[in-house]
Amino acid sequence: LMAPLLGTIADQGGLKKSLLGVFVTIGVLATLGMTQVGEGQWQWAMFGFVIAVIGWLGANIFNDSLLVNVAREDELNRVSAFGYSLGYLGGGTLFALCVTMSLKPAWFGLESSIEAVRWSFALTALWWAIFSIPLFVGVKETIPPGYVRPPVLDLIKQSFRQLWSTVQHIRQLRYVGLFLLAYWLYIDGVDTVIAMSVDYGQALGFDSSKLITALLITQFVAFPAALGFGWIGNRIGAKRGILLGLAGYVLITIGASYMRDVSGFYALALAVGLVQGGVQALSRSLYASLIPVEQAAEFFGFYNMLGKFATVLGPLMVGWTGILTGSPRTGLLALLILFVLGGLLLWKVPAKH
Repeated sequence: LMAPLLGTIADQGGLKKSLLGVFVTIGVLATLGMTQVGEGQWQWAMFGFVIAVIGWLGANIFNDSLLVNVAREDELNRVSAFGYSLGYLGGGTLFALCVTMSLKPAWFGLESSIEAVRWSFALTALWWAIFSIPLFVGVKETIPPGYVRPPVLDLIKQSFRQLWSTVQHIRQLRYVGLFLLAYWLYIDGVDTVIAMSVDYGQALGFDSSKLITALLITQFVAFPAALGFGWIGNRIGAKRGILLGLAGYVLITIGASYMRDVSGFYALALAVGLVQGGVQALSRSLYASLIPVEQAAEFFGFYNMLGKFATVLGPLMVGWTGILTGSPRTGLLALLILFVLGGLLLWKVPAKH
């Protein structure tokens, strides 16, 4: 809910990098604080996790909006895809290290898996901080010459007025509103697959080591696959590239409903890795090409808000369908509605590239 207003403040005040720094700091400190949570202190663990996620989600708004500052219009697909691919490579590498450390603490001179988990949170916070430095050092935020930032209260009042103006603008820019509706539907399906894959595997009786292996497969396959989708987006257009990825998700969802063993789960993890990063990267670049460059942060505020609300509808559909039918396999098929409806709406969005 905060995302659109934060984006508007960033645009009005020339504060994209400053607010990015604030939310990165919040996320890093909250993650570091998780190292101090003791056994059984689930309230503190939940509090730290929520604050860390707020830091991550807030930082995403300004990170995404800076895409238009570092890439020309004809480079959006390639740069967005390259960003996601490196994100999957870095995230997968750190995840693999933390998992290994937790499963084999003696290899790292640690006494127990609990101590390894503490070190995992510390490493994650350090990793987040270090790999944020190149952006702050090397990326320039575009601020109009001679711009003077108003006082804080005036900036907030001005941002509220501009936010309302942007809402009206979205209504007038029919294709932006249409894209956001399509995005909300299909990214809900994508995020539900991400969020519920472990739950689904557990419901089918797979042990935790097999589930972790599947997650690692997805992370590392997504690295080259996202790069490939950047190339596809340049060849056939971002919209067609997204539709290709959604067709893949339809096949994955149907295949998952018939899955019986661990090898099938690994195959699905591989398939998800092939399309997940591509859909995310091309969605960001397509949206960046549709919106006014000078209002990128506030428009990406709406984009990120819808993206994060997307994790609500899908799990509810899967859960209730599974309860009513008594089968988690049938519950998963409910996601087809989101992919198909999202794809049909996206098809109506005019695209420049």
